Amino acid sequence: MISFSSFYKQIADSQLQHWLETLPSILGQWQREHKHGNLPKWEKVLNKLNYPEPDRLELKNSVTIGSGEQLTSGQTEKLENLLQLFHPWRKGPYHVHGIHIDTEWRSDWKWERVKDHISPLKNRTVLDVGCGSGYHMWRMLGEDARHVVGIDPSPLFLCQFEAIKRIAGQNQPIHMLPLGIQELPPLDAFDTVFSMGVLYHRRSPIDHLLQLRDQLRTGGELVLETLIVDGDENTVLMPKDRYGKMNNVWFLPSVDALKLWLEKCDFIDVRCVDVDVTSLAEQRSTSWMRNESLVEYLDPNDVSLTVEGYPAPKRATFIATKNEPNLDLK
Repeated sequence: MISFSSFYKQIADSQLQHWLETLPSILGQWQREHKHGNLPKWEKVLNKLNYPEPDRLELKNSVTIGSGEQLTSGQTEKLENLLQLFHPWRKGPYHVHGIHIDTEWRSDWKWERVKDHISPLKNRTVLDVGCGSGYHMWRMLGEDARHVVGIDPSPLFLCQFEAIKRIAGQNQPIHMLPLGIQELPPLDAFDTVFSMGVLYHRRSPIDHLLQLRDQLRTGGELVLETLIVDGDENTVLMPKDRYGKMNNVWFLPSVDALKLWLEKCDFIDVRCVDVDVTSLAEQRSTSWMRNESLVEYLDPNDVSLTVEGYPAPKRATFIATKNEPNLDLK
């Protein structure tokens, strides 16, 4: 069974220690409710990932674990087969003992677009909301963050994260919890909070912004990336049914509309630092993600449109600072 005891120990003497009042019971309930389904199978795979401490751990410019020279060819083949059991791998890429986990998303491209605009992460406590398999968390650790916490309710993403961590070494100050942000109390503790690729999945985007704000200390920094559409501060697209074949897309605001939302939620110094159209090279099917991907979500006759006729995915990244508490927003 996946254990969270090391996380409890690491936060016991930190600014997150008050989280221990509620977190163990919440995660205990999660463990009881996920005894069935695929989790037991995935946990058996995790128990087979017993490898020596890697001779290389590169997190600054990539996520590379091991030089590729520690394992025999047979061990490498076995490891690759075990990691393939966690298909589909969506966020990456990872390089593990010479194995290239070529994920659906080139998440390293997104990180390159973001990293030079954020406050330095050195010695900061960081929360990554909707972290997926944790790729960006490792890059945050590579920027010398003191402690990185990721949350995502997907058991598969948790197991993918645990697989990478077990191979990288368990003593890293990086942890993932199988929770949604609605399950977090207002912690008011993180120096930086990331929400990348989450907002458009929320039925109430304003509530999501307030939940993000409640995790930050005063003066802390929000890094928000989401789908947007062109328009003025009153422009918001709400798909009638699906968007890019996704049935859980609710609101796509314009850059100006989202800036207004953030300011309405009492963030200050709000700025859009990047706008980028998602390319077919950034999101695609691979041998590690063999399902449909972006090319199937777009109009085959006009890739500037989704198959439903909406504008093709365009993403914007915002940076904002948590202002002094405004009790009217509680």
